[in-house]
Amino acid sequence: MRKREAASRQEVRLSPRMGTVRALLFDFNGTLSHDEPVLCAIYQEMFAERGLPFSQELYFNDLAGLSDGAIMVDWLGVSGPALTALVSERIARYAAIADGSTITQAVREAVRHAAAAVPVAVVSAAFRAEIEPVVAAAGLTDQITSIVAADDVEEVKPHPEGYQLALSRLGMKPDQAVSFEDTETGVAAAKAAGLRCIAVRGTMSDPRLVRADEIVDAIDVALIKRVLEE
Repeated sequence: MRKREAASRQEVRLSPRMGTVRALLFDFNGTLSHDEPVLCAIYQEMFAERGLPFSQELYFNDLAGLSDGAIMVDWLGVSGPALTALVSERIARYAAIADGSTITQAVREAVRHAAAAVPVAVVSAAFRAEIEPVVAAAGLTDQITSIVAADDVEEVKPHPEGYQLALSRLGMKPDQAVSFEDTETGVAAAKAAGLRCIAVRGTMSDPRLVRADEIVDAIDVALIKRVLEE
């Protein structure tokens, strides 16, 4: 992963909160679960096996935040049954090592604190078969009110459908919820749905997250308290 610039250590706030916060919506890969390096390694293995090796730098520059379909169609040129088979293979490789360890203790505590106050949802372009085992292994299943996965929508991020569905399930308006994302694709989806979006550093540089309302170093209890109390 690219080295953070010194300036990125400073919290960046770009716009005020829109309304009373009644729900928190978390992206999964790279946000709730610190697993972008895991995904990178899986894609590297799969592509190398097919004669198309690529670097970690390429993954974080060009692929992170994209759906399986976008990556495999554009980079491997597959479609139809071949695409379905490759996506299933990628999911199986991820699920085989999904032990919950990618959700840090700080994030677990933050989610528990949030869930004690408001509904918490996961909104992701990942599949349910990936999300649920990790959430369960981290002991957070009972803390999550709703999961909107790739299985649930026709259009994944940057389309806002996932966030719109999550809001509908929770009975919330966009100005009653805050989203957390780690990629420009996710930020675009959240903003298109009318949400306040907090971007978390670690996957992409600040300039790529500039559309977010705020950029922070990490998700922890202090951040959740501030968001809920503002």
